[in-house]
Amino acid sequence: MIREYSIFLSLAFVAEIIGTVSGFGSSILFIPLASLFFDFKTVLGITAVFHVFSNVSKIFLFRNGVDKNIALKLGIPAVVFVIIGALITTRIQTQVMDLLMSVALLVLSVFLLFNMRSRIEQSNFNLVAGGTVSGFLAGLVGTGGAVRGITIAAFQLPKDVFIATSAIIDLGVDASRSIIYVYNGYFPRNLVLLVPFLMGIGLVGSYVGKLLLRYISEQLFRYIVVVTIVATALLQLIKYIT
Repeated sequence: MIREYSIFLSLAFVAEIIGTVSGFGSSILFIPLASLFFDFKTVLGITAVFHVFSNVSKIFLFRNGVDKNIALKLGIPAVVFVIIGALITTRIQTQVMDLLMSVALLVLSVFLLFNMRSRIEQSNFNLVAGGTVSGFLAGLVGTGGAVRGITIAAFQLPKDVFIATSAIIDLGVDASRSIIYVYNGYFPRNLVLLVPFLMGIGLVGSYVGKLLLRYISEQLFRYIVVVTIVATALLQLIKYIT
């Protein structure tokens, strides 16, 4: 058990670093990796709790500015729809959710792979739509950071503002779904001992990611993230089928 927790926490640390640099957030990588260790509802609970700490760390480390217009127009629908998505998970069997997660991640990662350089139009409609879709996906399958990242990227914000704005939206999303997940038993009591480690990983991983941003191309890291997601999602689908 200690060995499994050590491997899991090491992977969480790597996911946090890559998630910070890529701008997609670590959940898109963390979810499929965590699902190799825990059942899917537990993965949802751990992810939400972990990312509360992760986003607080990012807000602190990248505190040069937040775009309030984007934060409100994207953040409000994201919080509303993450609650809807999280409530739906309480009505769906774990096996079905596991399959939904794998399919959603695979579709999303393939989309990202072929649209990495694309930018959507800067508009209020796209902000609200991006918030709605990213929030619903976060509540239902655990991750909506890629959709949020693509939406915010259209506004070509400076790196620090981009990450801080995304983090403050994600904090509202994760805090909202955490309440629903924890209330419904998605975060078992025996995993409470992981909380201090997750707090530390959130802070240190975000800090290391901030340092790497000075030297490494975001584009390269995004491709690494997408390829990793495709591989892990396929692994999950094969495991589900067999």
